[in-house]
Amino acid sequence: MKKNHKNVVVLGAGPGGYSAAFYLADHGYSVTLIEQDAVGGVCLNRGCIPSKALLNVAGLIDKAKKSQARGVQFSAPIIDVDALKAWKNGVIGQLQSGIQSLARARGVEVIQGRAAFEDNQTIRVELDSGQDFLTFDYAIIATGSRPIIPPVMDLGNPRIMTSTEALELADIPQTLLVVGGGYIGMELGSVYASLGSAVSVVEALPTILAGADTDLVKRFTAHVSPKMTAMYLAHSVKSMATKGKQIEVVMATPDGDTITHCYDKVLVSVGRRPNSDNMSLDNTTVSCDDKGFVTVNANGQTSVPTIYAIGDVAGGVQLAHKATKEAKIVAHHILNEPSIPLKELVIPAVVYTDPEIAWVGITEKEAREGNTPIQVTTFPWAANGRSLTMDASDGITKIIADPGTGRVLGVGIVGEHAGDLISEAALAVQSGMTVDDLAETIHPHPTLSETLMEAAEHALGVCTHLPPKK
Repeated sequence: MKKNHKNVVVLGAGPGGYSAAFYLADHGYSVTLIEQDAVGGVCLNRGCIPSKALLNVAGLIDKAKKSQARGVQFSAPIIDVDALKAWKNGVIGQLQSGIQSLARARGVEVIQGRAAFEDNQTIRVELDSGQDFLTFDYAIIATGSRPIIPPVMDLGNPRIMTSTEALELADIPQTLLVVGGGYIGMELGSVYASLGSAVSVVEALPTILAGADTDLVKRFTAHVSPKMTAMYLAHSVKSMATKGKQIEVVMATPDGDTITHCYDKVLVSVGRRPNSDNMSLDNTTVSCDDKGFVTVNANGQTSVPTIYAIGDVAGGVQLAHKATKEAKIVAHHILNEPSIPLKELVIPAVVYTDPEIAWVGITEKEAREGNTPIQVTTFPWAANGRSLTMDASDGITKIIADPGTGRVLGVGIVGEHAGDLISEAALAVQSGMTVDDLAETIHPHPTLSETLMEAAEHALGVCTHLPPKK
């Protein structure tokens, strides 16, 4: 059996996998990148990028509807689903080509096939033409995750979708039920609502977006609720059944009763499971937890020191930028270079709905539950000139600070472009900046970024565009 040897073999060509591969290749390592599907992973092909493309279109439709109040009227949109899909797929294809070009420029070998471990030092790659075997000095598992469908919802009916099928945009159903009020469910539910579906949401918890700051979620809920036909909070799905050309859904209400509705399609968005069960890890001594996540230490090493794992498959928050940072941490460790452990870094989160929600660091709820002393300051966007010119004055910027030192511990933003604004907040939290630092930093006017400066000024009691604190 002929074996090829590589310094590094990376399993999975998503943001984490190709970032690690490229960084190590830039430092002279021979690298093979194995991907079963298309380069870019879930994020590019079935997640971040297609969803943001569709959210952009949804935002255009929503803005056109709101423009009448500004003296500009548009006729109802005519949606060409095939053209919309072609544009979305064109964006994906362009980015795929970019990754492939960057791999070639670095001398990174890209193999399309299924990778499986033969032992702690060998990987078998199953190809259409047969099998290849690779030995390695280091391997990095970056195989991502896939949507969960609970058994009660797994009818084998194409009318029941995961995010993967929803992003393919086969059609625009007249009625759609979104099961799960997390960020994926709310993003895709918003897309279909803007495109014309009557969308309902069912969430087992008493609130949507449970991990976000409560004040932000309240603003978001008030904004998004009118777009939805119904929001069933604290309701759980008891059963689903095929009923003609619809799906019959029975839900349990908070008081113990049941309600039944039928929908043309159902989007199940209740979580994701790691892709750790299809690479023969049982042939190695790599350990996984009871949910299938690969167990790693602060450096990303598994129980086999020469095998690393990053991204969704390694657990933690399932975000592309977290995987990318873990890729750099692992690469630094392989290169014996210093790096900051992930546990010492703050990871911003963004929900790309309308309005966007973004937060970083500690939330007010987390601080209260942990008995952490905090100073909470909120700046309403109604006092910001730029937001008024954009008709986006219902946003808020919220700062959580240490009352003694003024150090910024967390920031939450709800409003247009919150996902872009949160980067400055992440820098502030990560760098140990204080509200004085933010207040003293000149921000251009008029911009939404001024809300961070003015929230910091408000914490100091000297905010120009708010009444003085009593």
